[in-house]
Amino acid sequence: MYAVIKTGGKQYKVAVGEKLKVEQIPADIDSQIELSEVLMIADGDAVKVGTPFVSGAKVTATVVAHGRGEKIRIFKMRRRKHYQKHQGHRQNFTEIRIDAIA
Repeated sequence: MYAVIKTGGKQYKVAVGEKLKVEQIPADIDSQIELSEVLMIADGDAVKVGTPFVSGAKVTATVVAHGRGEKIRIFKMRRRKHYQKHQGHRQNFTEIRIDAIA
């Protein structure tokens, strides 16, 4: 059994017991969160697709950790104009564990 959920403007295919890193969610570590934006649920041959969300469906997850991703280096340059710009970015994330799909 798996589900497709939407969180942080992105879509993820999740199954029970999986850990995944999503955009930062303001929740405490070891707290339960409910993700109600479920786009699809598949259980064997039975597939429910929402318009846009499956009514009454929810995914329960536990917050495992908060952190920051790898550093991304941005370099912009215009040739022959003596313009160079260096910049870095580290995106915040929340690691969650999927407990149940209902």
